[in-house]
Amino acid sequence: MTRLRQLVLAVHERASVEQALRALLAASAAHHDPGVGRFGLTNVVLAAGCDFVEVVSPSESGTAAGRWLARNGGDGGYMLMVDGPPTLTAPDRLAALAVREVHRVELPDVVDVHLHPRDTGGVLLALDSVDPAGSWRWAGPAWTGSSPTCAGGLREVTVAVSDLEEVTRRWAALLDVPVVDGDCRLPLDGGRQHVSFTAGTGDVAAVTAVRLALPGIEHRAADIGGVRFDIVPLEDT
Repeated sequence: MTRLRQLVLAVHERASVEQALRALLAASAAHHDPGVGRFGLTNVVLAAGCDFVEVVSPSESGTAAGRWLARNGGDGGYMLMVDGPPTLTAPDRLAALAVREVHRVELPDVVDVHLHPRDTGGVLLALDSVDPAGSWRWAGPAWTGSSPTCAGGLREVTVAVSDLEEVTRRWAALLDVPVVDGDCRLPLDGGRQHVSFTAGTGDVAAVTAVRLALPGIEHRAADIGGVRFDIVPLEDT
């Protein structure tokens, strides 16, 4: 089943956002991926249960993330990454959906495809297919080719877009999931997760809110990096 695996924030100053997120998520470890340097970025990836929150910041001018920050008018939710079956990333399927790829990498444990946001109508979307199930190379060596014991994670993200109905329809096709009847909401991971769309105030799509269920943590909420985080105890869900 297709599931959300990672939320990516784009921010001007990474250090302070990283510190606030580590405290909120009670994240004991962080992974800094030098590979994002090819995109002119620095980053940190924090585990949130079995899923992840990444923060990227431009380290040079002329980056896609930097241009998005300028259009957005500040920090915010820049990208979503999902994990699904191999058919999800198949080039012929994406071509039939008339969506351009801006990045593709195929490795023994993962196929990772980034789609052009002008073709999706929403935030930057990455489609991934991993092997073995549950692994996630982008979180570092501990998650490469294996999946540590974990529980909880992402439950819902809210994306502000300029055209609710069109973007909902488009993402349903890209993610190969149905639309929740009468709502701009897509179920993932067998209904345990949702991507919800709301009307934005401009023409730049952004993730504005996220809900996570995490074990052994009390209910808490905070605005960090332009995104509203709502953390609920896994035991209450």
